[in-house]
Amino acid sequence: MLRQTILFDFDGTLADTLEAIVEITNRLSGEFGYDTIRAEEIAKLRNLTSKQIIKTSPIPISKLPFLLQMVKMELKHEIDHLKPIAGMKDVLKTLKKQGFQLGILSSNSKENVRGFVEKHRWESLFDFIYSGATIFGKNKIIKNFLRKENLSPSDIIYIGDETRDIEAARKSNIKVIAVTWGFNSKDVLAQRHPDVLVDSPEQLIEAIAQLQASVTGEAV
Repeated sequence: MLRQTILFDFDGTLADTLEAIVEITNRLSGEFGYDTIRAEEIAKLRNLTSKQIIKTSPIPISKLPFLLQMVKMELKHEIDHLKPIAGMKDVLKTLKKQGFQLGILSSNSKENVRGFVEKHRWESLFDFIYSGATIFGKNKIIKNFLRKENLSPSDIIYIGDETRDIEAARKSNIKVIAVTWGFNSKDVLAQRHPDVLVDSPEQLIEAIAQLQASVTGEAV
């Protein structure tokens, strides 16, 4: 069997960070000049693509990189309180036993991701953590990673919870699994046509086997 690399997004895919990020974003509203986000607005935002959210945001796009940097800095203080997605650790252990190389590729800071991994004793499960600061250009992070690790797009399966994850994977010519327990809703993810769409961590095992078979030509 081909030993593929499984790349996981962090926020919303491995870690339940939404509530913390909303709280931090609301705390920074006065400094950046926007209204706080109410619970009912979150539901509406989940049905928008990343580009639609930016387009309708009252925050000038020139300020967004500074806001995102501040959110990541503030999130550092919340790492000890963040919870993993339920059932994810068992899935990671299974994939590791199956011989996959596991990594995290995130636009969050490497320090935050590493702190979470160490907090939950996941160090033995992941072979690497790769991060990069970007709003839309996550495909650039992926391509930099492929170049650094001397990997082909066919070696990779990417798993994420946002439409921008699907778009980045498509631009990078890699297979992508979208998960419905993170930020974007199932409907808007489906509209972006990921290779597989899953509703629970347990379904990742079969989804990865399905994509693995499509690469190797083996029957699942």
